[in-house]
Amino acid sequence: MIIDGKPLFLSAKNQNKDKLYVQKAIDQLRNTEGGHLILSGGTFYTGSLNLCSNLHLTIEASAKLVFSDDRQDYPVITSRWEGREKSLYRACIFGNHIDNIVLDGSGTIDGNGFSWWKEFREKNKQIGHARPYLLSLEHSQHVQIKDLHFVNSPSWTLHPFDCNDCLIDGVSVKNPFDSPNTDGIDPESCHNLRIVNSIFDVGDDCIAIKAGTEDALQKLSCENIVISNCNMLHGHGGVVLGSEMSGGIRNVAINNCTFMNTDRGIRFKTRRGRGGIIENITIDNISMNNVLCPIVMNLYYFCGEKGMDKIVWDKASYPISTATPAIKHIRISQLSVMHIRSCVSLIYGLPEMPIEDVNISNSSFCLDSDCSPVEPAMFADAPKLTQKGFFVENTKNCKLSNISISNNNGKKVFHNINNENLTLNL
Repeated sequence: MIIDGKPLFLSAKNQNKDKLYVQKAIDQLRNTEGGHLILSGGTFYTGSLNLCSNLHLTIEASAKLVFSDDRQDYPVITSRWEGREKSLYRACIFGNHIDNIVLDGSGTIDGNGFSWWKEFREKNKQIGHARPYLLSLEHSQHVQIKDLHFVNSPSWTLHPFDCNDCLIDGVSVKNPFDSPNTDGIDPESCHNLRIVNSIFDVGDDCIAIKAGTEDALQKLSCENIVISNCNMLHGHGGVVLGSEMSGGIRNVAINNCTFMNTDRGIRFKTRRGRGGIIENITIDNISMNNVLCPIVMNLYYFCGEKGMDKIVWDKASYPISTATPAIKHIRISQLSVMHIRSCVSLIYGLPEMPIEDVNISNSSFCLDSDCSPVEPAMFADAPKLTQKGFFVENTKNCKLSNISISNNNGKKVFHNINNENLTLNL
């Protein structure tokens, strides 16, 4: 993607503490229908930036964007937050209904999230408006984000929402391990998106694919996603699908990645009330080390609003409706996992909606022999486990084949309940 026109250079030495300095340059390019803006030579202090179409923004290695923590620098908007519409502070870098965007360079984008995290903790999550994303592009297309360093996000770091044709290539995301809800990338209701050659070390999920909750005004799917050649260094989950998935998540390929210290590895999470389907997911050639549970498929996920309602945790069968979630057609192969702290896998469907057509093959798992028992996934009355193999309940037409497990205490499939046509070639 090439945007024509003479580049507009900005030097930090000319900023003079003007927090609108960068925004004025973007507005200048907006008035000429786009162009190339280059930031160079120092630190740029700024409030929320509103991007325009046909913009190529380069942050050179010598430059850093540091965002204000003054709430007055962030307009309050209504947008998608954790799957439903809510008032929130506009993202540090924001774009809405824009096309042909390139953000690149080797510079740093610093969300300066410390005061946002502090307020969130002190007010026990009860704050007036949701915290800003570090970068959020909404209802946009033809986007490239390349080679930049993102740090200290106030909440989710990169949030493409209802976008088409996006490439995220060679980025790094670094947020403190205890920073709340600082996911690396959350593609929400996007089509045709690639995340490649990138590094994530964050306070929540590294990559979380989402499609809105049952309360979203529009049920928009998330489809045709590729995640490849990425390193996950810390996070609650390496790659997560859900729990906001009411619009449906389908056609996802995850391959050639490494996960280190990510609690769960590949994690599917949803619950009754969400509806929607997760289907046609291919996962191949993943290396993991020091994970709680490498593979989780949990249809009793209880976290968040309405999470403790009886319909979420009740193990009895319920009538099938549009609010019943489903997971089917999953292929997982060539996993190599060391130092598993709880169990190899938890696959837990609903009695009325079994998880269907999951094939896990040609993989090796090594359990840690020196760990205290811990819950492998978030659901009511979850057992504390260590040195255990597969927990499989409420499935249909699933297959486990050519699986190596070491240091396990008991059978490879230690929990096998209400599974129709479960094939075991272990």
